[in-house]
Parts: sequence; C-alpha cells; structure tokens
Amino acid sequence: MSDQNTLAVETRTEFGKGFARRLRAAGKIPAVLYGHGADVQHLALPGHETSLIVRHANAIIDLDIEGQKQLALVKDVQRDPVRQIIEHIDLIAVKRGEKMTIDVPYVTEGESFPGTISTLSATAITVEAEAMNIPEHIVIDITGLEDGDLVFAKDVKLPAGVTLADDPDLLVVGISTPNQSTDAEDAETAEAAAEANAAEAAE
Repeated sequence: MSDQNTLAVETRTEFGKGFARRLRAAGKIPAVLYGHGADVQHLALPGHETSLIVRHANAIIDLDIEGQKQLALVKDVQRDPVRQIIEHIDLIAVKRGEKMTIDVPYVTEGESFPGTISTLSATAITVEAEAMNIPEHIVIDITGLEDGDLVFAKDVKLPAGVTLADDPDLLVVGISTPNQSTDAEDAETAEAAAEANAAEAAE
C-alpha cells in the first residue's frame, strides 16, 4: 500500500453539529469506524490528506489510531451539496486477505460503430474481491459494438482476483443509433404550417 494512504488519526469524544463544524474549521474531518463486531470508533481525520485519498472509489486506508494500526475501507463520503466540502466519512474495518462483496463503478473504453451511442444502464457492478485488491473501477471495452448490441454483467471482463457477485443478466451498457426521424418530422410539420399560412394569406 502506498504511504499516501497512511493516515495518523485521532479519536474523538465530542459529538454534535457544533463540534463537527469546529472540527472542520480546524482542518479535520469527522468519521466513524465500524466492523468485525468491534465498538464503533469516532475519529478525526486530517482534512487535506483524506480529501486526496477519497477521490478514488473504494480506497483502503492504513489508519494509525493513536499508535494502533487498522486497515479501513472508505464506505461512504458525505459532502455538503452546495460547497462540496466533506462533512463526514464512514469507514469499515478490514483485514488483509479478507474477501469483500462491494459495488465497483465502471467506465467504457473505445468507440462503438460510427453513428451509434452507448448508454450506461447501471452505475456499478457488484463483485467479490480481496480487501487489498478492490479495483477503483471496471473498464468495459465497447470498441466496434453496433446498434442493438447489449453488454450484460456476465460479459464484463473482470480484473484478476475479482469475481462477479451481481445478477449475471444485469444490463450494464446498450448501444443504439440516435433517432433522427424526429428532426425530419418537425421540419416537415413546420413546412406544412408555413404553406397553410401562405395559402390563407393569398385568400
């Protein structure tokens, strides 16, 4: 794991919106750590370093909690809807070698047949992977796919060590040709209206 994903964090005993605002004003982010049957830990994370880490989906952080080491998966990042400031983070305790079932976002790569477009039908695919081997995203190659082609979860090539845990028949990408008849019909309607108006004026 990169040293960039190692954070020295503090435990916190104060709670509430007022304390959270003061914590963020001090450049820190409130967080909770849970999992493996242990008591929930309330933490304060360093703001700048944490912000860089959580830009990546499903990031694993090596926490140093006042001298105690713990690996954690970033489960949820709550942001202010207007300012996009991180308000709170949920972390799940994980262990090396542990298998996890998790949603991984996907992106398309390549170009489908000229004149066609690709439509994403889901936002993520559920997979099973070892905690230290969770991909940030899954790449789906759509090169050369034609109108009407469909890509299902079972068709997606997954990285080594990652297995599908989703419905195999989940539709993830569809290829289609944009409907251009609407524009033609609108033009014909406008032309007909113009001819009718001209006929009325002539009368």
